[in-house]
Amino acid sequence: MPLIRLLGLVLLLTGASIANAQNAEVAERYRLGSGDVISISVFGEEDLSFERIRLSDAATVPYPFLGEVRAKGRTPSELEDLITEGLKDGYLINPRVTVNVLDYRQFYVNGAVESPGGYAFQPGMTVRKAIALAGGRTDRASNTKMFVNRDDEAEGTERPVSIDERLQPGDILTIEESFF
Repeated sequence: MPLIRLLGLVLLLTGASIANAQNAEVAERYRLGSGDVISISVFGEEDLSFERIRLSDAATVPYPFLGEVRAKGRTPSELEDLITEGLKDGYLINPRVTVNVLDYRQFYVNGAVESPGGYAFQPGMTVRKAIALAGGRTDRASNTKMFVNRDDEAEGTERPVSIDERLQPGDILTIEESFF
């Protein structure tokens, strides 16, 4: 194999490893919320495993033996621990629970973009990518007046963002109009 092709392959694999590590880091810090779709797997227990569960408006999960389990604001690891402890309490001796996020809740783009609305979140989403998904800016859109309201912050709390800032699921991005 020529040296250049080998070097290209190494760079490609290194880039994929870095992207996977960044996505894993985002998933580890990610806080669950209403509309997320998760899977719950309990090793060796099909009746306690679920391939796809959409979190309710209250971000809860109906779970056998445990009732409504509150997932809102928890990381997938924290939800794993909560379910594990609940199942240890009189149901299973050593449950091995895994929680994965299958689909993140939407984020929203409004204001001076061609197609405002809700869009599927993907790790690594930036303001620039969100604007592109929303069909681009209108002719009157400002290049600097961009604001985000975080899903986990008080409603109405907007803060300015830059074009390359990362968004989170549930964020509301507003692109204002410019008059000049």
